Amino acid sequence: MIRRSLYPRVAAFAAPLLLLASLAAHAAGAEDFGDYQVHWSVLPSTFLAPEVAEANGLRRSNGIGIINIAIMREQADGTLKPVTGQVEGKVTNDIQQVNFLAFRRIQEGDAVYFIAEYQFRPGELMTFNITSRPSGHGQDLPIRFAHTLFSE
Repeated sequence: MIRRSLYPRVAAFAAPLLLLASLAAHAAGAEDFGDYQVHWSVLPSTFLAPEVAEANGLRRSNGIGIINIAIMREQADGTLKPVTGQVEGKVTNDIQQVNFLAFRRIQEGDAVYFIAEYQFRPGELMTFNITSRPSGHGQDLPIRFAHTLFSE
């Protein structure tokens, strides 16, 4: 009987820890460039459902991360619309080893995004330097951010 009374307390304590752990494994952000925004997210490939990974030609592994970039343009009514373009970049680990990212454009209906895979070690700080070029726009949109991923 005592064990049952502790269960709700343990469950209440464990749930926020699980949420924090999942947030630490995934990161997202955006950078504003006036009429354009560059949105990014980083996650371990194991967070993808097997069928999603297979449909997009991605490998699921504890040492593979996915970076997703979306270029958005602000419309006259204030809404954001995805646009196509080019994305290139590199990722550097905490001992300054550089890997260039091979982005692929994916279009699903009106959504356009660019994804690339990279290798990481759990707990390793990775610094991303990404340059986006929206079609028909004369300037590059550079972003830089760092994130540490943890495997499931």
